[in-house]
Amino acid sequence: MKITFLILALVLGCSSDKPKGRTEAESLFKEAQELMESERYILATEKLNLIKTQHPYSFYATPAELLQADVLFLQENYIEAAAAYLLFRDFHPKHEKIPFVVFRIAESYFKQIPATIDRDLEPAMESIKYYEEVVQKYSTSSYKRKAGERIRSAKKMLREKDVYIADFYFRTKEFSAARYWYLDILESHRDQFTQSHAMVRTILATHALKEWQPCLDYVEKYYDSVEKGAKKEIKLVKDNCIKKQ
Repeated sequence: MKITFLILALVLGCSSDKPKGRTEAESLFKEAQELMESERYILATEKLNLIKTQHPYSFYATPAELLQADVLFLQENYIEAAAAYLLFRDFHPKHEKIPFVVFRIAESYFKQIPATIDRDLEPAMESIKYYEEVVQKYSTSSYKRKAGERIRSAKKMLREKDVYIADFYFRTKEFSAARYWYLDILESHRDQFTQSHAMVRTILATHALKEWQPCLDYVEKYYDSVEKGAKKEIKLVKDNCIKKQ
């Protein structure tokens, strides 16, 4: 008798812990929230799927879509999370949480950026696109500052990647390819040190190609802007170009 009473008490105790709602959809949603907060993501997903299949027209159907994207993000399934947030934005463009959603799209791509610059940095470019959307369209949101920091970090990696490629071509004496990349860097990146490096290397690559007049043209264009320590070398290149003409 005591054992039966104990089992009954345990059952009732477990059932009383279940979140209550005015509707089954609300109860399921609250359960999913609690499960997500306790990092029980698989069970949270099961509850959200029940809302989707059994209560597709309830008030909680839309919040469940967003919570599902959050679960994917917290599971570090960043590719799937980005897709889920993008889908939510497409279907609910006027939703009050769209600034958060766009920020999370950017974060989902940012989290996919590899640790080293010698790998594919496409996620960095995608993250910048959505971070800039946060900064430009939702400038009053609390996500603006963080978005700005992320943009600078992602752009730094892209800049370092471009310089890495250009320097590789220069080092291996592929001067035409190197010059192409350095000129592209000058168009794409505003960092002063990177600009000066690309200007000097553009001049040196053109000199190595024995294109004397274009080399002089680049000297004329860039000399005043290069770092002070590079000016002596550029003067020597200029003098040699004049002699070779």
